[in-house]
Amino acid sequence: MTGQSWWRGAVIYQVYPRSFSDSDGNGVGDLPGIVARLDYIASLGVDAIWISPFFKSPMADFGYDISDYRDVDPLFGTLQDFDTLLAEAHARGLKVMIDQVPSHCSVDHAWFAESRQDRSNPKADWFVWADAKPDGSPPNNWLSIFGGVAWTWDSRRCQYYLHNFLTSQPQLNFHNPDVVAAQLDVLRFWLDRGVDGFRLDSINFPFHDAQLRDNPAKPVELRQGRGFSPDNPYAFQYHTYNNTRPENLGFLEDVRRLMDSYADVAALGEISSDDSLATMTEYVQPNRLHMGYSFELLTEEKSPAHIRRTVEALEAQLQNGWPCWAISNHDVQRAVTRWGGSDADRAMARQLIALVCSLRGSVCLYQGEELGLPEADVPFEALQDPYGKAFWPNFKGRDGCRTPMPWLESGANAGFSSGTPWLPVPQAHLPLAVEAQERDAGSVLHATRAFLAWRKAMPALVLGTIRFHDAPANILAFEREHAGQRLLVAFNLGADAAAWQAPADIRLMPVPGMDAASLQGRELHFPPRGVAIATLE
Repeated sequence: MTGQSWWRGAVIYQVYPRSFSDSDGNGVGDLPGIVARLDYIASLGVDAIWISPFFKSPMADFGYDISDYRDVDPLFGTLQDFDTLLAEAHARGLKVMIDQVPSHCSVDHAWFAESRQDRSNPKADWFVWADAKPDGSPPNNWLSIFGGVAWTWDSRRCQYYLHNFLTSQPQLNFHNPDVVAAQLDVLRFWLDRGVDGFRLDSINFPFHDAQLRDNPAKPVELRQGRGFSPDNPYAFQYHTYNNTRPENLGFLEDVRRLMDSYADVAALGEISSDDSLATMTEYVQPNRLHMGYSFELLTEEKSPAHIRRTVEALEAQLQNGWPCWAISNHDVQRAVTRWGGSDADRAMARQLIALVCSLRGSVCLYQGEELGLPEADVPFEALQDPYGKAFWPNFKGRDGCRTPMPWLESGANAGFSSGTPWLPVPQAHLPLAVEAQERDAGSVLHATRAFLAWRKAMPALVLGTIRFHDAPANILAFEREHAGQRLLVAFNLGADAAAWQAPADIRLMPVPGMDAASLQGRELHFPPRGVAIATLE
């Protein structure tokens, strides 16, 4: 496995700065807090960290509304703090990826402040402005993913501006080459500081239809969300014209040309289109993004059949491209709760780590996933997420997966902060704190470390091909093969014991940290949430 780009098969640990570790007692995590916990992150055996936004922002969408792409918000520290984080991470062998949000910024950004003054200033065409219809209504039927129409009236220009998310997140006009150049310059700024790559937020959103054509309606039976709930009107449309436009491909090629001028860096795209697997196939190519991930495994669908169907569909299309997989992140309900419900236990949490780290591609693990944290129940009065406030109570937003990291099982705020945390620390998380799991040899934390260390020595798991086998309903089974190593990998995703006849003679391998299957002849016997990894004879 030498000579490969670092990102191929990498395990990337996502840090949500607000909720990771607070160094100054203001209740919000920060960059010095991350630095203080780098030894912990390195101990997990991950290859890289992805840091969610820490840039200057009014925090309407908690950093995804950027007012200065080239500076750190004082809430999180300084540019020097970031440089320290970068150096300290590199000293521990950790690569550093940072979020970039190219498609939109904050209404507080200087670009938008200038653009909205009149229709003739130098940045007048940097955002998507459009006249009202004769009756005063918005230019078309486009909707915001966060609720309501995607257009807001601005009295200074007497025009509407486009926002695919909050009204305070105006859409940049990528049909203007100056905007493209400016966003490439932002990437160059951070690459020159030494970052190892980017996670590109909503990367199918930069371009819009220049003709502003109406989106077509979606049949009722097809109204399902990927990253949003089906009761959101956003699910009522095919998003044919407000995102995932063909012009995006040229921008991705511009990004790749820039990144290819730096040594061994990577771009990971978040893709949330109507057909995300087809879009990933277009976007993840040798001349475009290095990797991409979709929301297909970030939904409530959890069956082996769904996982197989998703991976096989992508594999059939992607060919030379490289996927990245995640089952948890800062945008969705935590996987232990989403997939386990009342049956969730630490055996399931351990198994989910092994499962996502055994698929072909790279992996994103979200902070707290290594602890098996369940979704937090945040009461309405404590909610911070505007998305959750808008769609309460059917959809409670994203705060439940963003609560502070529990470091200590007792003491102030689980060791996250000496002040009042920006979101409450759930009592249910205290027994799962890092301190408690360090003492427990059977903990999800120890299982994560053991499995990730073991995985590094398995070339088939890191870089191999994948081919699925038919198996009983609760069993997911596939082969991985690379560099002369051929492995059979099987998971009993059910809460009851199960058995399966292996397709060939096999030799079971001890899989550290997992509830292991046993072998009788060629029949595998799985405990609940059992795991089998074997060499094929």
